[in-house]
Amino acid sequence: MSAFDCVIVGGGIVGAALADVLSLEGMSVALVEARSIGGGTTACGMGHLVAMDDNPAELALTGYSVALWRELSARLPREVEYDACGTLWLAADAEELAAVATKAENYRAAGIRAEVLDSTALYEAEPALAPGLVGALRVPGDAVLYPPLAARTFALQARSRGARLLMGSPVRTLRQGSVALSNGDVLAAGCIVLAAGVASPALCPELPISPRKGHLLITQRGAPVVHHQLVELGYLKSAHGTEGASVAFNAQPRTTGQLLLGSSRQPGVATREVEATILERMLQRAELFLPGLNGLRALRIWTGLRPATPDGLPLLGPHPSKPWLWLACGHEGLGITTATGSARLLADRMLGRACAIPFQPYEPARFLEQARTAEALHA
Repeated sequence: MSAFDCVIVGGGIVGAALADVLSLEGMSVALVEARSIGGGTTACGMGHLVAMDDNPAELALTGYSVALWRELSARLPREVEYDACGTLWLAADAEELAAVATKAENYRAAGIRAEVLDSTALYEAEPALAPGLVGALRVPGDAVLYPPLAARTFALQARSRGARLLMGSPVRTLRQGSVALSNGDVLAAGCIVLAAGVASPALCPELPISPRKGHLLITQRGAPVVHHQLVELGYLKSAHGTEGASVAFNAQPRTTGQLLLGSSRQPGVATREVEATILERMLQRAELFLPGLNGLRALRIWTGLRPATPDGLPLLGPHPSKPWLWLACGHEGLGITTATGSARLLADRMLGRACAIPFQPYEPARFLEQARTAEALHA
């Protein structure tokens, strides 16, 4: 039986980032992944590194994480395709322009650079946009990257410090002090971290994580030239809604000269097939903002399953009734953005150090204590 200070279950970008941080702290780490590093939901994501202000806790974690990514950027391999393109939040009317002003205040209060663009400045920044937009909020510190290779980079850095990577190794059970693999191997662990995304409830059924399916499309080269990540303000409504399928315009420039287009959300849907009706809605929405897309061919279309919690915030911290089990899951569509901050937050807590941001909003106990109380009342 191999023994480690920490066994991390799930080799997506969150688990890989945590392996990197813990190995840097001198801990012996095993990173266990059922398939390949970064090959699950991480490989399906857009790769945006974006500060989001839907609520103060979300802004704290995303802002902290984007800043950590920025610190790391100079050391990332070129293949990770880190692009400090910034984000433009697009306003289609006066009401949305007023929301832009509110967002700008939120960002600035959190120490994040943000500037309001009027329509003239917007079209100077992005001439390919459809006419009629009234302005935008520019957040220059945001970026995009290629998620699978970012996850692989973290994992390889951890391995260079002695961490063990176990790929193609599905986990059968988690118990205090050990992780049992489906091949019969058992890993002894001082602590266990569950970072398996939508698969986490299979190993810990009480977790309030459900899938949210999303469609993405990448174009061939020759797409309209876009300089920023472009997001309509209506994205915020669709991103955090809980009922029904929704679509919103989101476009990313890629260093290859392609465009990555999103986004759709289907709460509770766990199928992986591409759905023509959803894709058509998504593309029609995109063409309202980028008319140059009409007639452009898609190189690839795919779907992914985001692991969502009821309040849209991840589960970061110890399980309240299983203190040997730490949770790092439920990031929904922000796992790429918040991988760095989530890893640092968990590492600091494990090592008994002060955290850079308050950890309480992400505590698993906010759901699991309630579930345990309800079970006791009905026992």
